[in-house]
Amino acid sequence: MSSRFSCRHSCLAMAAGCAIAVQGITNPVHAAKDVALVSGAFRRSIPVKDIEHLAESGEAIGLLKNLLDLSGQDPEEVSKLLNQKLNLPLVLTSRLVNTRIGEAIIQRIAKIIYPIYTPQASASVPALRAGVVNGLQLEDGGLTAVSFLKAYPNQVMAVNLPALFSVIEKAESIAGLVKFFSDSPLDGLKNESQP
Repeated sequence: MSSRFSCRHSCLAMAAGCAIAVQGITNPVHAAKDVALVSGAFRRSIPVKDIEHLAESGEAIGLLKNLLDLSGQDPEEVSKLLNQKLNLPLVLTSRLVNTRIGEAIIQRIAKIIYPIYTPQASASVPALRAGVVNGLQLEDGGLTAVSFLKAYPNQVMAVNLPALFSVIEKAESIAGLVKFFSDSPLDGLKNESQP
């Protein structure tokens, strides 16, 4: 009788654990609430809900509207970019971000995007990795900017503007951007393997 009770108790505990895990995946406990644009002492935060609103409606509100007006960006075009889906297979991407090449690429991105108070790679690399993998679970078969933000495991995600502009200057096109992030880490790996 006690073994039947123990077995039933274990099954209930496992079911509860699975339910909590599934809820954690579908509704991350810690998701980005703000995106902080950082340049030296300058810092302005944009609520993720405003970015999500722009993605859904094509209408910019709040500080995001002011920034788009100031830079002459069309909110409809930015909305299209926010909704653009990168078709990435979940299992393959999860494996890739944990390889040496994936780690090298993420470390380069972590110089641009990181948790606001901990820009060190020890915190920013796992945060990016979690944002990508968990974001893929939120979207069906792909990753969007909004799903990444909803899955990013820190309340404030910082974007280092000088580092971002530096990358943009080096990459004149999307192909250049892909080449920048994929070729450079390979060069770094080649240098590490040399005596």
